[in-house]
Amino acid sequence: MKTHTYAICAYKESPYLETCIKSIQEQTVCSEILIATSTPNDYIKEMSEKYNLPLYINEGDKGITQDWNFAYKMAKTELVTIAHQDDVYLPNYTAEIMKLAEVSKGPLILFTDYAELREEEMITNNKLLKIKRIMLYPLRFKMLWNSKFVRRRILSFGNPIACPAVTFVKDNLPTEVFQAGFRSDEDWEAWEMLSKRKGAFAYSKEIGMCHRIHGESETSIILGDNARTKEDFVMFCKFWPKPIAKILAKVYSTSEKSNEL
Repeated sequence: MKTHTYAICAYKESPYLETCIKSIQEQTVCSEILIATSTPNDYIKEMSEKYNLPLYINEGDKGITQDWNFAYKMAKTELVTIAHQDDVYLPNYTAEIMKLAEVSKGPLILFTDYAELREEEMITNNKLLKIKRIMLYPLRFKMLWNSKFVRRRILSFGNPIACPAVTFVKDNLPTEVFQAGFRSDEDWEAWEMLSKRKGAFAYSKEIGMCHRIHGESETSIILGDNARTKEDFVMFCKFWPKPIAKILAKVYSTSEKSNEL
């Protein structure tokens, strides 16, 4: 019996959806796969039928966090990866996640390192990726996975955890992981909330997936209207006094430029 599901969040008519599906089907360990969407159309239906994948339509509240929560709920297995339609998973991702699940104590989330995908070129090292790996370095040590102090100190300087690289352990989590309101920092907000709970943030330094950077991505759109800087300030205020949070948000905004083409 499979214990892991990829819940692919499909939106409108992404030209990268099929590539995402294929990368999941090429994993060395088999998982359940489903597609969830709040924008049903012939293209998404065609993809679900072509690859014989169940398709779930979100008829309720819509938005990025609502769509992620819906996809999360549709998965029936204990382990759930919310896959973003533009991204690509390397063949080792599921195997790495299963290893983490086996050796962690009361895991909350399991996640791997990641690379960027720019114009079909896999970028494994740049300034932003280096900074995130430095931030996550303490979690290379299994003994620190269950430390609330360590993970909250990491998150107090930014968000080094790539959302599509995360697998959720549903038995140890609330029924809704993401809160409505943010457009770009909804994942950082979720990690901050989960960081207060008893359990492990289990991390593998192996690259398990590629996050695609392109002009039509939601990240690029948000950076274009500066919405992210305001949200960054709100997040830093969860860890620091406002004067310090303001400085950190300003510095943090410069790192976001690497998410632009």
